[in-house]
Amino acid sequence: MADLDAIHQQLNRFRDERNWRQFHTLKDLIISLNLEAAELLELTQWKSNDDLRRLASDPHFHDQLRDECADVLLYLLLIAGESGIDLLQAAEDKIRKNAEKYPVEASYGSSTKYTQLKQQSREREE
Repeated sequence: MADLDAIHQQLNRFRDERNWRQFHTLKDLIISLNLEAAELLELTQWKSNDDLRRLASDPHFHDQLRDECADVLLYLLLIAGESGIDLLQAAEDKIRKNAEKYPVEASYGSSTKYTQLKQQSREREE
């Protein structure tokens, strides 16, 4: 299994062999990421959770899901490269920030947003 750096290098070679970097401004990469994310979302449109559970074992659906996930990842790698972001470090940092925003004792089993959790915590302290 390749690591993110190897995939990013392979992606950059693919892009550079086609002289596509000229089209890869940060703005256009972010737009493209969102378009690909919308295609991923489209796979779930009009489907219930039960439908999606059944589709998960369908090879055609699985291939579509796999391709759209890959497209999202590839555009994210290009954005990170253009911006000088180490995605793995950023992900670790974000998990740590989220752990602070969503302490287990306040958020266990709850989908409440952290701003609401903070408000509830202040109210309990008063």
